[in-house]
Amino acid sequence: MPYLFTSESVSEGHPDKVADQISDALIDHFLAFDKDSKVACETLVTTGQVVLAGEVKSDTYLDVQKIARDTINKIGYTRSEYMFDGNSCGVFSAIHEQSEDINRGVDRASKEEQGAGDQGMMFGYATRETDNYMPLALDLAHRILIELAELRRENKDITYLRPDSKSQVTIEYSDDNIPQRIDAIVVSTQHDDFDNDEAMLAKIRKDIVDILIPRVVAKLPEHLQVLFNSDIKYHINPTGKFVIGGPHGDTGLTGRKIIVDTYGGKGAHGGGAFSGKDPSKVDRSAAYATRHIAKNLVAAGVCDEVLVQVSYAIGVVEPMGIFIDTYGTCPFNMTDGEIAQKVSEIFDMRPSAIEDRLKLRQPMYSETAAYGHMGRKPETVSKTFSQPNGEDVTLDVELFTWEKLDYVDKVKKAFDL
Repeated sequence: MPYLFTSESVSEGHPDKVADQISDALIDHFLAFDKDSKVACETLVTTGQVVLAGEVKSDTYLDVQKIARDTINKIGYTRSEYMFDGNSCGVFSAIHEQSEDINRGVDRASKEEQGAGDQGMMFGYATRETDNYMPLALDLAHRILIELAELRRENKDITYLRPDSKSQVTIEYSDDNIPQRIDAIVVSTQHDDFDNDEAMLAKIRKDIVDILIPRVVAKLPEHLQVLFNSDIKYHINPTGKFVIGGPHGDTGLTGRKIIVDTYGGKGAHGGGAFSGKDPSKVDRSAAYATRHIAKNLVAAGVCDEVLVQVSYAIGVVEPMGIFIDTYGTCPFNMTDGEIAQKVSEIFDMRPSAIEDRLKLRQPMYSETAAYGHMGRKPETVSKTFSQPNGEDVTLDVELFTWEKLDYVDKVKKAFDL
């Protein structure tokens, strides 16, 4: 019997994502000037206020207030009527030195023997149902909000948009797990005040359905465009007026959107957030590494869908183990346990090896902090960072290295494909 599956996304202006982006902007600045920095930084945002807290071990000094303000302004919180804007909000920092008790369990004389920064389990997932090997519902939910943010910045076709928004997409699947149609789309967007609430709701609905959705569809491959039809149920700002939003409407915290950040509820999640953590924290680095494994396995033809789990003990170099679930989609006679054994031989999952393989000591994290850490396009960009003493550094940075299909040939060779 057909079934429905739903995933959601939130925009860069969502309060939790504002917090994530500030935390990751700090990570990038620390790594830009000291690539060996150890950082765990949490951010809280609320009406007119930003609170920074966490632990740092680094040889550099940063103007954390300026970094936070620049990030907030870049997102679009630049007007006083938002009750939260980058130029006037208070920024309080309670960042302090990293515990030596933690540091001695992670750092080693030999970099290769670096221990895991914490215990825990991390998951990676990939599926053949989209070109970027991501679950379709989440991919569409992200695309809707990315396009909505483009419309907001263009300020031409839709001129009343504010930064905070959310989306949700429900897909109908067949018994053999093939997407059949889009059942429902939810979009809630913050907006400027209107004189007439009823007219406001009608205009927002018309603009979302007639302007936003066609722009999203136009950028999709043809086999996904056909999933959009006139039978889709749209819920546009279903609670009505949405003028009060962002950190003024809801307090935001780093790490509260971990399902949006990963696979939209498909596969699994180990529970650890990504943003605000340097790559010695396996919550982040191993989650990227397992996505890299999963994507290359599917692309190589080992399976059509796969979940990869790895687990660690704090201060221990080797992982506790690797688990593979291909959901019965492996086309040849090999068990998931046998596949896991092959994976452990192909991919070195020691924390230091992951950092080296995926080049994780670059200032590459601000771009991950909105619209998902997975399924993104790997590319090289030039980024400039500044210190309070006036020193600038410009670096070429590789983004989303874990999305590369650079191990497909190695996987095919190992599996005789």
